[in-house]
Amino acid sequence: MKQTRNDVRNIAIIAHVDHGKTTLVDGLLRQSGVFRAGQEVVERVMDSGDIEKERGITIMSKNTAITYKDIKINIIDTPGHADFGGEVERVLKMVNGVILVVDAFEGPMPQTKFVLGKAMDLGLPVIVCVNKIDRPEARPNEVIDEVLELLMDLGADDKQLDCPFVFASAKAGTSSLSPDEQGPDMKPLLDTIINYIPAPVGDPDASTQVLISTIDYNEYVGRIGVGKVDNGVVKVNQEVVVVNHHEPDRKIKTKISKLYEYDGLGRVEVTEAKVGSIVAISGIEDLKIGDTICSVDEQVAIPFQKISEPTISMNFIVNDSPLAGQEGKYVTSRHLRDRLYRELNTDVSLRVEDTDTTETFKVSGRGELHLSVLIETMRREGFEFAVSKAEVIYHTDEQGHKLEPMEKCYIDVPDEFSGNVIQKLGERKGELVNMGAGNGGYTRLEFNIPSRGLIGYRGEFMTDTKGNGIINTIFDGYAPYKGDMNYRKTGSVIAFETGEATAYGLFNAQDRGQLFIKPGDKVYSGMVIGTSGKSEDVEVNVCKTKHLTNTRTSSSDEALRLVPPRIMSLEQCIEFIDNDELLEVTPTSLRIRKRILDPTLRKRASFKK
Repeated sequence: MKQTRNDVRNIAIIAHVDHGKTTLVDGLLRQSGVFRAGQEVVERVMDSGDIEKERGITIMSKNTAITYKDIKINIIDTPGHADFGGEVERVLKMVNGVILVVDAFEGPMPQTKFVLGKAMDLGLPVIVCVNKIDRPEARPNEVIDEVLELLMDLGADDKQLDCPFVFASAKAGTSSLSPDEQGPDMKPLLDTIINYIPAPVGDPDASTQVLISTIDYNEYVGRIGVGKVDNGVVKVNQEVVVVNHHEPDRKIKTKISKLYEYDGLGRVEVTEAKVGSIVAISGIEDLKIGDTICSVDEQVAIPFQKISEPTISMNFIVNDSPLAGQEGKYVTSRHLRDRLYRELNTDVSLRVEDTDTTETFKVSGRGELHLSVLIETMRREGFEFAVSKAEVIYHTDEQGHKLEPMEKCYIDVPDEFSGNVIQKLGERKGELVNMGAGNGGYTRLEFNIPSRGLIGYRGEFMTDTKGNGIINTIFDGYAPYKGDMNYRKTGSVIAFETGEATAYGLFNAQDRGQLFIKPGDKVYSGMVIGTSGKSEDVEVNVCKTKHLTNTRTSSSDEALRLVPPRIMSLEQCIEFIDNDELLEVTPTSLRIRKRILDPTLRKRASFKK
């Protein structure tokens, strides 16, 4: 018989990027006594990865738990970027309700709609938390109306429209039930969670059923499956069978060696877990997301939605440049292959395929950010490799027509730059579907645009809007191919010989375009060292030195004035490279190069085209 377990609540925190999910979790953890008095705590304690800390984004969903009024609240902090949407989709299967965090100034954004839509599809109750209420330009009352409109657009029923609103400042650790007052602490929010989010329901006497929604990986114990106990009880040393809704023939008989529950930021070993508990299970080797762990006597898989397919791919290639192997620790194809396949242990939205050659692997993901985070993680681990330009993944329909992935693109831009943005996106096959007044001198533009039209655009967008524009995109299905487009209008400045760049060589080359290198940098023939003002590539010799003569004039010894080089980040390099170029990635350097280094062979290849 089904029973309600009143001493547990399971919630996920969902929101658009930068609306304060992780900071809100910080506030709840601080006030629930997880940290001892005087303990020094970093901000956004849930963002544990180095890249998460530096960029201020959440990449992997994280679990934590607090106790309030003798009720255990399991909290899952989810990512806000569309590229990590696969993370959000599946953790919602573990919870009984969500807290939707909305910025009190920005209001609902595209990603708010995406994550809220997923929660509504599963019929989860929603608590709306209007965050950053202490911002000087906050407009909570208008934001309430915008959220209600969004709920209506998504087809909410009366119960969902009647959701509670809480007004918080996650940074200050305060919440209240009125937009006009700032409460003393987080208690109003915690009380709302307990009163509004339903307790988990299940049958404690039935056979065991645990749906695995997240996989963690640990060098010592291997794969750790995280999921919710839907029915029955799960115990250490219990004999179980692993089954999957989408693979009816797959059955793995195994034993549970260790069982953990969450407490604060840590995992605590337990001997058994009841219905409604969120648990971590280790000791099962071939565990995948979407698997159900169940009793041997009754093997019933819990249905689980398929993870969204990747839309973009890149080739990861063994580095073969003249400088190969000088800076990286792991450089062979075996190292590269093992590392990429190991990433599949934890990242469900990623695909890795072997190609015709052993030196190249095709890696597909949900977007440029998704793949760039993987590249950055690998280079920090000491890997050295090259990557090709990102390409979209095409499909074909039943009639054999080519289909390409489309994005909805929302742009907030100062009024004076809107014309420029419309023109640039028009060239990239973008179709303007809506244009309206935004907040404070901004125009809100809405486009339908092919995903490939956005490759390499973000950097250009920041330049065009002087850093004041905001661009948000969201995947919008497949549509017929929109025709060819020209990505980059400028050519490359290419090094002519191998050696070290000299000030004299760079001084003579800087008239040809904007350079990426400084004196003393190592270069090789075929390496891209700048962007030219013209549409075709130019070759220059930046290693040449000045010939000394017998007669010297006073002016000849004056210092050469060099224009400072343009230093590009990993994302900017990925956006910059063209189809015939590669990005060489090492732990210390990023170098752009031509695929074919030899100038004669390169010319031949371009004629063949």
